[in-house]
Amino acid sequence: MNNRAILLTDGFLSTPNAKTAHGLIRGTERYTVIGVIDAPTAGQDAGTVLDGRLRNIPVFASVDEALDQVDSIDYAVVAIATNGGTLPTSMLTDIKRCIEKGISVVNGLHEFLNDKPEIVTLAKQYGVQLIDVRRPKPRNELHFWTGEVNQITAPIIAVIGTDCALGKRTTTRLIREACGRSALNAQMIYTGQTGWLQGGKYGFVFDSTLNDFVSGELEHALVTCWRETSADVLLIEGQAALRNPSGPCGSEFLVSGNARHVILVHAPKRTYYDHDPAWGKIPSIESEIALIRAYNSDVIALALNTEDCTDEEAATYQKQYAERLGIPVLLPLQEGVDAVVPVIQSLIITSHAD
Repeated sequence: MNNRAILLTDGFLSTPNAKTAHGLIRGTERYTVIGVIDAPTAGQDAGTVLDGRLRNIPVFASVDEALDQVDSIDYAVVAIATNGGTLPTSMLTDIKRCIEKGISVVNGLHEFLNDKPEIVTLAKQYGVQLIDVRRPKPRNELHFWTGEVNQITAPIIAVIGTDCALGKRTTTRLIREACGRSALNAQMIYTGQTGWLQGGKYGFVFDSTLNDFVSGELEHALVTCWRETSADVLLIEGQAALRNPSGPCGSEFLVSGNARHVILVHAPKRTYYDHDPAWGKIPSIESEIALIRAYNSDVIALALNTEDCTDEEAATYQKQYAERLGIPVLLPLQEGVDAVVPVIQSLIITSHAD
């Protein structure tokens, strides 16, 4: 893979606003990540900053420092996720510097680089690409829902969260990898810009798709993936949360995507949506499971985001939820997700019997 990339995080690397960078640090099939530009954490390893695991991805204080220490940078990725997808003006300096050094820029925000005349002119001058991942598809490339999804015989599992920024995408990737180790052909349907940046082949960017075509784009991704890969199981990366007022997402996956099974991601110590009391309290797990059941889908496992938890607290929550709910409770980052694989295997066996 020759797509050597640096990640631009504008000082946010150690915060949830850099979740795009976090995903790319954990793994991507589209790029080879060779460094991160983040002044506050410069001199450290990006993996160590993220979760204490060395990944040999250095953090640099500036673009020039990175250029002095690494060779052949093809892309600079705007690797943050801000509220509303706005581009911080402070990032423009790094973006311009990358362009001047012949580095193409990949942008996952809603604010597009190709809409900025100064940046477009600079890119043309230095012969580099500006790639706006969230640029909506042309109308003639969009799909309307048809019902073809009902022809899929493989189990469809949606990974849904009780809030935003809980690790739904990471959990989905880990489940796909765990299934692969057990010789199951699991395929992931990405629904956000980071999924594409990580190399996803099947999917769409949910929050930049015209509402009328969200269901159709989801169905098209599922059906195309199933037909082309003969997947044993299809995993849908969730977005936001069913009841998060800033973006109530999830019903499309259950209804239009025909996901009859759910893996629910939850942070036990998070009280309010997006940590904001004005947005309201996050309902109980039992309440969320009941809501999902009302959509005729079953929660087959719970995955815990253990933010602000000690290891002992995480283990206690895991035990308590397992006793209360009677389903596997996963600690994806600490223990992996292998415990859910037998459940998925049983769903596959049942689907074949049907």
